[in-house]
Amino acid sequence: MKYVIGVDLGTSAVKILLVNQNGEVAQEVSKSYPLIIEKSGYSEQNPEEWVAKTTEGLAELVQAFEGDVKDIEGISFSGQMHGLVLLDEANQVLRNAILWNDTRTTKQCQEIYEVVGQEKLLEITKNPALEGFTLPKILWVKENEPETFKSASVFMLPKDYLRYRITGNIHMEYSDAAGTLMLNVSKREWSPEILHLFGIAPELCPPLVESHACVGTVTVEFAQATGLSEATQVFAGGADNACGAIGSGILSEGKTLCSIGTSGVVLSYEERNDLDFEGKVHYFNHGEENTYYTMGVTLAAGYSLSWFKDTFAKEEAFDQFLEGVDGVPAGSDGLLFTPYIVGERTPHADSTIRGSFIGMDAGHERKHFARAVLEGITFSLNESIEIFRNSGKTIDSIISIGGGAKNETWLQMQADIFNAKIEKLTSEQGPGMGAAMLAAYGCGWFTSLKECAQSFIQTSKTYHPIKENVEAYQKLFSIYQEVYTQTKVLNDQLKEFRR
Repeated sequence: MKYVIGVDLGTSAVKILLVNQNGEVAQEVSKSYPLIIEKSGYSEQNPEEWVAKTTEGLAELVQAFEGDVKDIEGISFSGQMHGLVLLDEANQVLRNAILWNDTRTTKQCQEIYEVVGQEKLLEITKNPALEGFTLPKILWVKENEPETFKSASVFMLPKDYLRYRITGNIHMEYSDAAGTLMLNVSKREWSPEILHLFGIAPELCPPLVESHACVGTVTVEFAQATGLSEATQVFAGGADNACGAIGSGILSEGKTLCSIGTSGVVLSYEERNDLDFEGKVHYFNHGEENTYYTMGVTLAAGYSLSWFKDTFAKEEAFDQFLEGVDGVPAGSDGLLFTPYIVGERTPHADSTIRGSFIGMDAGHERKHFARAVLEGITFSLNESIEIFRNSGKTIDSIISIGGGAKNETWLQMQADIFNAKIEKLTSEQGPGMGAAMLAAYGCGWFTSLKECAQSFIQTSKTYHPIKENVEAYQKLFSIYQEVYTQTKVLNDQLKEFRR
């Protein structure tokens, strides 16, 4: 039996999967590492932590592997997006990596709009200037740490640095490059215009490759440290969301992913590079060659539910907490919740808006509130689906993963609110599986990622929309959409009272 490894370099941990030719996970290892938060709004990591923990995890995995190590043919990566790693001429790290969830760059985002213009930026990069992206971080370093910037020879994203340390070769692939605000997304090249406008040397940007491209083999040193064979092929990999989409089989038109973790993501496959979403959703290059994906984000999806449970029923398990929810009718007897408890991203990029319960009645019990929270999270995700549909996309089949796929009532609710067929997968491994699939395809096990997905990914259950629930939810959704505009001014006024 042959094997590949998928490495998912996340924000809090690295997760490593050993996957066989049938798509079965033979082993998995996880190693966590700390965030460095020097002050409010800052979020950094030491890139050496990624290398040390991945080395440790791979060594553990290889040690427990009972086959011939040469049967592990390839390794690929999924990585946290947008994070800035700067190297000097000797390829030494110049400072800690500034991560995707670092918000110090509001001023630089304004500067990007002033210099490039909002319309021009969307035309080139397909995305608005948000604090999380990489270009604002580069401009922050340029302004606040000029000596560091002057010493910088190349910039990288987290998984690309890790891969450089494994192969000795420097590259970046399109799905992660799309999250830098420096890539011309439809032309699939670094934008000379944006680099010129900000005085960034083209040499600072690594050479671009496909996600399934083989970019080298494991170095002698890394093979000795982990027990891997020096012949192990190393493939470029992809951004975590692109790999999550691959690992869920989002590889053809009309296929959409709903992933509910702490935040919630609705991600849809795109063949075309010329759709105009006016920057309301993210528009990135996919990990599959010459394709794209669009993505809307709900900041507090699963987090809204865990916040509500921890506040009112800390000791209870989720199953116990959600008991009775299936007996409450669609619409929670007139109780509505908006999940803006940490602000919102899609379709309202608003950091001051806050959540609300509206329509509270003396007849409501805890189960009504719990159902209203589930409905509110799903309404928020439906805002992204509506944006896609209004642009002419057909969305009839949605794969649901994460916390939202762990509860039958919630899966049915998604089918009713999204008015689409919801599929739950038999095994859900997310981005790590997508990385393993890129390695499997790169190794030549399959002729395409689609063929790999047909072999690796199976649906365990399908939920179909119930007509009367769909009708009720369509009315409720239009009321839900009004809550934002009706409470915006109130939330702005309440801001000064927040601690």
